[in-house]
Amino acid sequence: MCGIAGVFTSSKSNNIDSQILVNMAAIQHHRGPDNYGYCNPANVGVGMSHSRLSIIDLNEDRGRQPFFLEGTVIFAHNGEFYDYQRIRAELTAKGLNFSSKSDSEIVPWLFKKEGIDKALEQLRGEFAFSLYDEQEDALYLVRDRFGIKPLYWTNTGDEIVFGSEVKVVLTHPKVKAEIDTQGLFHQLIQVMVPGTTAFKGISQVEPGHMLKITRKNGKFSIETTKYWDMDFPELAMRPQHSDDYYISGVRKHLLEAVQLRLNADVPVGCYLSGGIDSCCILGLASAASQEPIKAFTIAFDNKDYDETPIATEMAESVGAEQEILELNAELLYDNFERTIWHTERTIYNTLAVAKLMMSQQVRHVNYKVVLTGEGSDELFAGYPAFRKDMFLHGMEGVSSEQAKAWQKALEENNKLFQGAMLPKDEYICEQINNKVGFTPSCLQPWLSCSGTAKQLLHHSRREEIAGYEPGEAIAEKLDCNYLSGRHPLDKAQYVWIKTMLEGQILTWGGDRVDMANSMEARPAFLDHKLAEFATLIPPEMRIKGSREKHVLREAVKGVIPETLYNREKFAFMAPPAHTDDKKWQKLKSLLNEFASPRQLEDAKLIDAGFLEVLIKRQESDVTSEAEKIQNDALLNHVLGVMILHHHFVAQDISEKAYNKAQALGWTI
Repeated sequence: MCGIAGVFTSSKSNNIDSQILVNMAAIQHHRGPDNYGYCNPANVGVGMSHSRLSIIDLNEDRGRQPFFLEGTVIFAHNGEFYDYQRIRAELTAKGLNFSSKSDSEIVPWLFKKEGIDKALEQLRGEFAFSLYDEQEDALYLVRDRFGIKPLYWTNTGDEIVFGSEVKVVLTHPKVKAEIDTQGLFHQLIQVMVPGTTAFKGISQVEPGHMLKITRKNGKFSIETTKYWDMDFPELAMRPQHSDDYYISGVRKHLLEAVQLRLNADVPVGCYLSGGIDSCCILGLASAASQEPIKAFTIAFDNKDYDETPIATEMAESVGAEQEILELNAELLYDNFERTIWHTERTIYNTLAVAKLMMSQQVRHVNYKVVLTGEGSDELFAGYPAFRKDMFLHGMEGVSSEQAKAWQKALEENNKLFQGAMLPKDEYICEQINNKVGFTPSCLQPWLSCSGTAKQLLHHSRREEIAGYEPGEAIAEKLDCNYLSGRHPLDKAQYVWIKTMLEGQILTWGGDRVDMANSMEARPAFLDHKLAEFATLIPPEMRIKGSREKHVLREAVKGVIPETLYNREKFAFMAPPAHTDDKKWQKLKSLLNEFASPRQLEDAKLIDAGFLEVLIKRQESDVTSEAEKIQNDALLNHVLGVMILHHHFVAQDISEKAYNKAQALGWTI
């Protein structure tokens, strides 16, 4: 894993300032502290830079990027490609000469030999890359199928500026940092519109998408292509196979995904919670590895949220060496500000802080790579919201009384997550209903915050979004071609994948807090070969009766403890602030530091009066637990917004980047 950056100007005669490219690498030094490089040939109007985290081919000279092939292709890559040895061998047999043992170098050679479309078909892994082809005079910006690796960009009119993080884009002197009003609103309600950010004019390349940017007569032409999506078969086209076909298929594809991700020139560990996802990854990795696997576990100081005992049982069952990081209020909130600097978006729960602290612990014991369980709930319908939607919209051959009984039990067993993972009240969005057929339960808790979020906005911002419907904006980004004719559970999973997975789990729960400490996470479940097989699994095998992830449980039954095999899904979440007075006082202290009435009025983002109302509601004995969980999220978002303003708007990122380059000795 690394960080990439670059500038593509509107004319070949506009040369790129080398120091700007180096500054862009320096501001993301945490993504790649092992080496850096840049490339900006004269009279090409293109420059790229790269900060490197050495994992494959540790040779500093051979693995240095950007690659500049035969004077016609410039390429920079962030991520990992699996099965690259086979591709490299096939290309070598065709007469191509590689300069490194790096997995990254296969892409420019595939592009030159077979073109971008056929190259993308062969890439397996998590990646974001930039590729300039002089023959076409075109820049390609490409992001992996699920959006595991980030890629941001903006158009100043004269330049396309891009990078692995927002702060990289803001390093360019022509890019102004400004909080976008609609982006601000979506920060407060947690769920983002796919492809957007909190910052005006700065977009993300969407998962499974490619931008091709060409220039002519001083202007850019930008073509966006979707090259992959999560394609559940239509009901009428769904194949019929035996249960064993699906169970053995999941086992086969998951084991292959794990084996591929154990490939590294450095030691590989595993994240381990008490859930089936990380436990089966550890079990399969331990079975496939010749050496014991190191397992890393987060322990919370609240037994209602702590899963350490089950994680320890799993670690002991496979002989893994377990590292347990115990986290309390002081650690979580003392690192909140640092977490927002890295996530570049708000967080509703301090789980993001916990993940950042865990990646720090991983590096502390000299590990750079871990396998993780993200993606399992998305493929196999593990979240409580999926079961709720299945009970409401997707049960066939089950009496309404039985479905209601299962739903009641679901809500009773998940009281800790009502207001966050489950809606506390039903919320219907007409535009999403029209597109999907119903409003998925995963979106309801956040869309239902819209009224409160609008009251939280500063009055000047509130006027800008009068009549704006966040659900409508999200609905417009959902592709009917992948919703029409599908089972309700397929639809619910598809919507989650397009919104919550990329915008939350893979951002502030994944890459950004992992790479904050120069650590690479590899989510084996998000191997696209496994995902494509998972789309074929009948809904009633993903959720069988009231049992979630049935097919996965059966596939990994032999590698997990019986306790876990029989255990209901428990959402992994840090304890909210209101559950402990120390946490609550810490949160209020941070609000006083970053969101004082004076700061709020200067920033003109948040309404000081209504923020005070919300705090008083949180301290009231008459406020329900579900409402407090939702208010806790809103207060975390407010704090995050003000920290974003403090670090990205009120301060000069360009100056920060140059100072970082100076400190590293990277001045030219």
